[in-house]
Amino acid sequence: MTPVQLIITYYFVAVTISTIVLSLPFTKKPGVSVSFIDTLFTAASSVSVTGLATVDVGDTYSTAGIWVLMGIFQLGGLGVMMLSTFFYLILRRKIGLKQRQLIMTDTNQYTMSGMVRMLREILILIIGIEVIGAVILGLYFIPFYDSVSDAMFQGLYNSVSLVTNAGVDITGSSLTPFVNDYFVQFISILLIVAGGIGFPVLIETRRFLFEKNTLVPFRFSLFVKITTVTYLLLLVVGGLLIWGMEYHHLFQGKSWYEGFFNSMFLSATSRSAGLQTVDSAALTIPTQLFVSFLMFIGASPSSVGGGIRTTTFAVTILFLVSVIRGRKHIYVFGREVYQEDVRKSLAVIIFAAMLCFTAILVLAGSEDAGINEIIFEVFSAFGTCGLSLGLTPHLSTFGKVVIILLMFIGRVGIMYSMLSLRNKNEPKNAIRLPKEKIITG
Repeated sequence: MTPVQLIITYYFVAVTISTIVLSLPFTKKPGVSVSFIDTLFTAASSVSVTGLATVDVGDTYSTAGIWVLMGIFQLGGLGVMMLSTFFYLILRRKIGLKQRQLIMTDTNQYTMSGMVRMLREILILIIGIEVIGAVILGLYFIPFYDSVSDAMFQGLYNSVSLVTNAGVDITGSSLTPFVNDYFVQFISILLIVAGGIGFPVLIETRRFLFEKNTLVPFRFSLFVKITTVTYLLLLVVGGLLIWGMEYHHLFQGKSWYEGFFNSMFLSATSRSAGLQTVDSAALTIPTQLFVSFLMFIGASPSSVGGGIRTTTFAVTILFLVSVIRGRKHIYVFGREVYQEDVRKSLAVIIFAAMLCFTAILVLAGSEDAGINEIIFEVFSAFGTCGLSLGLTPHLSTFGKVVIILLMFIGRVGIMYSMLSLRNKNEPKNAIRLPKEKIITG
């Protein structure tokens, strides 16, 4: 198998093992039984760090089960190969060429140079951020819970869920009790951004702040520049548009800062996080469709999120601008974008749009739900977001299978899903045929 096919196989195995573990009695509360399809759905949602759930997680799974879910979040968020390499490093085992190639594939890198060092940095950064977030939220939650241990546990769970963008709710009310608590919302947004903006952004930012070389000026890579600008623009512009669309509806009669903060949180969580401070079903249909669009874009490449990814969206927009201006090449931040990357971006968007459109058509025929609920559910699953208008628990068995496939493809990535169909020994076209123009547009 090709490295891409191996990675997809590993994620499939991860879902299988997670399903088996979540089927064990110790993971569930006494007297609670869960069907196979619902256990599979929970496992797939956790590995893909989506957050959609067909059962009430808090009422279904025991404390041990919640710890298992957190472990699955880490597995799905950081990646199968990254965590396996982490255990290799702990056991002081040599990491061979084949495994380095798989790590390179799983983390969307172009070279195997410095791969182990990069993984070590990512693990330290992500776990460090989770610990800091857990301490801050845990201490803040103390007045809201009966004991310090309960508050710290909730702080840890929320921190891991936010950083990995898992979004699996164990309270039954997500973060709606903190709809007017802007400290919790602000910390949550920072944790969501840390997990979704992309591991290379975190690494280069750390190196810029703490490893400056006075002889050689530090230069951020083009990937990090495009990723950061696109992610932050989508976050801010998305939040402002949501605020404007809901100003005379959901936020009518409320203070400006309540509408602003909740709009920004919704924009951030639609990147891939899934937790919410306001009920998505209370939004107007135009806002629901716009949030669906944000979920379709998803997070950045080499992050914990899904969707078509921010760079794909950015390169496609730059391509459209270049076509309108009559340019043959794309230039941004003083660099030219490879034509291969442009072709990949267009292929990803076309394939993703066809996949989601097909899923919408199929679910519209199999489920008893409004078209806006189905669209929202499909894009939430594909973008591994986890927001829902309440359709998830009422899905048919067939509908659950469709959503599971969407969550799996969204986490693995559209490009990898397409490349997995390629034959390893497929010959490349060596013969160039005559060209001929066709009418388009």
